Amino acid sequence: MLEIIKEPWPWYVAGPLIGLTVPALLILGNKSFGISSSLRHICAACIPAGISFFKYDWKKEAWNLFFVLGIFFGGMIASHFLLNTSEITVHPELKTELAGYGITDYSNLVPVQLMNFESLLTLRGFIMMVVGGFLVGFGTRYAGGCTSGHAIMGLSNLQWPSLVATVCFMIGGFIMANLVLPFILSL
Repeated sequence: MLEIIKEPWPWYVAGPLIGLTVPALLILGNKSFGISSSLRHICAACIPAGISFFKYDWKKEAWNLFFVLGIFFGGMIASHFLLNTSEITVHPELKTELAGYGITDYSNLVPVQLMNFESLLTLRGFIMMVVGGFLVGFGTRYAGGCTSGHAIMGLSNLQWPSLVATVCFMIGGFIMANLVLPFILSL
């Protein structure tokens, strides 16, 4: 059983399981699935300032904080006890392209040459980790939610803004992966 959990699950198993969280949350507690709103709840709980954006009853949304905490601890448990030690499978053509950028270590879920403390002190690492993190956070707030909230919850509720946001997420991802990322990796 433990070996099954360690292996990557196919899309036709993982996708429906993720998708079933939406009706489960709606049926069990009339709750919406989303992760990015938890930061707002934390700020509303911890910052007693007079900012109108944080003036609401965040205690009604405390379940979301436990949900995110569960994701965090689940990730910690999985990374320590359920780690698959085999090398990540990467398509040979992609390996060749990435080798041109100096990325050759596939022993982790993210390339070690990009995501480590030493690379944070380089221009490429700073752009990818700090600037990229800021842009993801800003985009999440600007779009009114993250990809999980819009693509999973919003689309299942047939919300037009979620469809627009999801299409924009996909377009942005294609542009980033095919145009911007090669430029940043060449720095």
